[in-house]
Amino acid sequence: MDKKTVADPGWELYRSFLAVLQEGSLSAAARSLGLTQPTIGRHVDALEQAVGFALFTRSQHGFMPTEAALSLQPYAESLAATTAALMRAASEHGGAGEQVRGTVRITASEVIGVEVLPPILLALKRSHPELVIELALSSRIEDLLRREADIAVRMVQPTQEVLVARRIGAIELGLHAHKDYLALHGTPKDLAQLDRHAVIGFDKETAFIRSAAKHMPALRRSQFALRTSSDIAQLAMIRAGYGIGFCQTPLARRDANLVRVLARQFSFKLDTWVVMHEDLRNSARVRVAFDALASGLQEYIR
Repeated sequence: MDKKTVADPGWELYRSFLAVLQEGSLSAAARSLGLTQPTIGRHVDALEQAVGFALFTRSQHGFMPTEAALSLQPYAESLAATTAALMRAASEHGGAGEQVRGTVRITASEVIGVEVLPPILLALKRSHPELVIELALSSRIEDLLRREADIAVRMVQPTQEVLVARRIGAIELGLHAHKDYLALHGTPKDLAQLDRHAVIGFDKETAFIRSAAKHMPALRRSQFALRTSSDIAQLAMIRAGYGIGFCQTPLARRDANLVRVLARQFSFKLDTWVVMHEDLRNSARVRVAFDALASGLQEYIR
């Protein structure tokens, strides 16, 4: 007797499955994908039938993923990233001539994305009006190997041989405060005096922070008067006059209200790289964006 052949589930089933995982309900997943709730439900049912086990536990509080579903999540995310990369690559080949066109996805930290990249990307857009930019701001290092992004601005040197990396230089990080805060509370003369001040710092420790802590052992999470893992939130609190915090010195120089403190006692260099996958080196849309980021960031550092 011949075995019944089961067709491989189509990508749309995995896309709906991933949306329910991320959103927590059929209705929210439907809104995120622009589909109807019954359609999402049918996709989940069809995928469960294809794989042979339940993916979610249904309750009045939403859809709770099973352990089996969570084990499939990284593969669904990889499919999503690959599909998005395919569409970005396909977008490059429309139109005529050698005009640079298509979509480029760039990932960077919040501070770089909000405070540094806008004028760089504006100049890029003016030079290449057919170029579409996707900007993903996150402290998480998106995986270029899985094509979650085309280009990354990173503060660590990549080690994978299949990545093309250009070192931009070192961005200096220093302690800064609003001049109004210093007028009210005084200026610390040494690192020990920071105990008398409201220090703004990190919330959750990361690999980068552990590395940076080697250069600033006197600054500990326990002494921070405000803790947040958002770099842009830290900058906003410094600008508001909440206390003394960490800020990129080229960025602080743009604001006459920000004053650097303890410059001789504390300085940390952020080694900065622009990175892409080597398979994209011949892509016109990625190459022009890569070069624009590199030159723009070098100018920012200078």
